[in-house]
Amino acid sequence: MKKSDSVARILTKTQDHWPESAAQITPAILRMHRIHTYLHKNLERVLVPYQLQAADFSVLETLRKEAPPHCLSPTQLYSAMLFSSGGLTKVLGRLQQADLIQRLDNPSDKRSKLVQLTACGKQLIDQVIINLHISEQPAINTLSKQEQQTLDSLLTKLLAHWE
Repeated sequence: MKKSDSVARILTKTQDHWPESAAQITPAILRMHRIHTYLHKNLERVLVPYQLQAADFSVLETLRKEAPPHCLSPTQLYSAMLFSSGGLTKVLGRLQQADLIQRLDNPSDKRSKLVQLTACGKQLIDQVIINLHISEQPAINTLSKQEQQTLDSLLTKLLAHWE
């Protein structure tokens, strides 16, 4: 697999061959896109041994953060997920078939079913999240603790624009 062009090379190529666009580029945005790509690839690599997809991880991780019994309506689940999940019904079906979640009658809304993490799902996501954090540490540890705090503060400020 060919290594991707570095952001610096992309900026140089753009300046050389598309200068009217280069004047509008924000290098930090390009770097955030590249970091997102690396983080997503890392997540997918961590999930392979567990036979999970990113959407599966997002559902399990979102339910795990809820107080016991780790249960949400599909609307609450979708709203609380860190990653969007297109085709949530299909994802929930796959997770239910794998006994990682169960669907329960919703006493507040007879038209929908609640989504609850099973004991098996809880055990699995607990292991996955440990491995994910371990795999991310070398990258973030290239920054000092102070740099990590500064980065977090700046990203929080930027993210507030959309949230």
